[in-house]
Amino acid sequence: MTAEAQRYREFRMPDVGEGLTEAEILKWLVKAGDTVSDGQVVVEVETAKAAVELPIPYDGRVREILFDEGTTVDVGTTIIRIDTDPSRGDGGEGGDIGGEGGTAEADRAAASANGGSADAAARREPVLVGYGVATGATRRRPRKNAAPAPAVPPQAAAPAPAPAPVQAPAPAPVEARPLAKPPVRKLAKDLGVDLATVIPSGAGGVVTREDVHAAAAPATAPAPVAADEPAAAPATAPDASRERRVPIKGVRKATAQAMVASAFTAPHATEFVTVDVTRTVRMVERMRRDPDLAGLRINTLLLVARALLIAIRRHPEVNASWDEERQEIVIKDYVNLGIAAATPRGLIVPNIKDAGAKTLAELSRALGDLVTTAREGRTSLADMRDGTVTITNIGVFGIDTGTPILTPGESAILALGAIREQPWVHKGKIAIRHVTTLALSFDHRLVDGELGSRVLADVAAVLERPKRLLTWG
Repeated sequence: MTAEAQRYREFRMPDVGEGLTEAEILKWLVKAGDTVSDGQVVVEVETAKAAVELPIPYDGRVREILFDEGTTVDVGTTIIRIDTDPSRGDGGEGGDIGGEGGTAEADRAAASANGGSADAAARREPVLVGYGVATGATRRRPRKNAAPAPAVPPQAAAPAPAPAPVQAPAPAPVEARPLAKPPVRKLAKDLGVDLATVIPSGAGGVVTREDVHAAAAPATAPAPVAADEPAAAPATAPDASRERRVPIKGVRKATAQAMVASAFTAPHATEFVTVDVTRTVRMVERMRRDPDLAGLRINTLLLVARALLIAIRRHPEVNASWDEERQEIVIKDYVNLGIAAATPRGLIVPNIKDAGAKTLAELSRALGDLVTTAREGRTSLADMRDGTVTITNIGVFGIDTGTPILTPGESAILALGAIREQPWVHKGKIAIRHVTTLALSFDHRLVDGELGSRVLADVAAVLERPKRLLTWG
């Protein structure tokens, strides 16, 4: 390899072993144009195991930094280029460090030119701080301008007596840190799970998200019995003849998996409002008597759905999704309105495509078709995909309110509670009014408290004065 080719060096993301294939760049400690020296730490990275400092294995000047902080880089990828002879202007590309190709050969050539051995140069491999050298013993670099040690004639050199061996104390054992990627470590911290107690199931002994969720489940192990206390009598086995076991499969299995994924992926927040819906109840009664609306399914749920669509039109940012892979928020200019439906097969959430573009009559027909299809078990997979927000009507079961869990991938879900006649302050006097409680759960990554409050307040305002269906819609 020519001296010109040896001049530029590429430092690649090292392989730290233990089955890890990538690392995130936490912080660059140098910038383009900075001078670096052999052994100087230039970057901090984080793997599934720990944060690690990476030293540069030669002298030179930083020519180019190839990745920004916060980027996850595969092992073997070049992350920085160094000009090892900055006094000579621009030249060609050369060897690399941390991967295959010319570096070892260049080191051996340089060692030979300086009177050293190729084997000694081969032992000077870049290592990670805290991991030690893989092979060979560490050596101090000779100080520059240091006077060479005087040669000793062979006849003058007398063998020194060998010192008595000293038994060094054995080092204390170091507990291995469990392997887990940074997002999994954060999940374990949020759930209060000690990673050291988790049994890993990933390749190479890496702890996965599923392992953390399993460890977070409530333990059922019996409490230990003190040595000075008699052991309790074994509990009587349950009578299997008085139990029924139902296989978890089909819709119920899919729903359970979706709810677990949603609850432990999206940070939920829920807000509540109690509202006087007397005028809405009266409007539903008038609409049912209107001959122009004969044959349509007219109920309170229809007007609640319309009120939510109006609130979304006024606050479109609430109708969004979180793209974890691209680290982006996707705001959608359409509303696929999901309606939670209880069926003999379990809970399903089909959605009305492009519900925000429908008239009140079209929305009524779509709701009627959705409910009928769900009850008959004819809901297609396409009807349950790509929802954006959902309504769940728990009031039909006589429930006042609840904290609904988001449908995976959606930003919000509105729960409609039971409508009851209650004493209410109306126009300064106590009167019997129709009252209900609304609950809005939302993904707090997408929707902050202010936005969630505005959306819920708009829904309540429309239901309190349904004429706003015309003025706001």
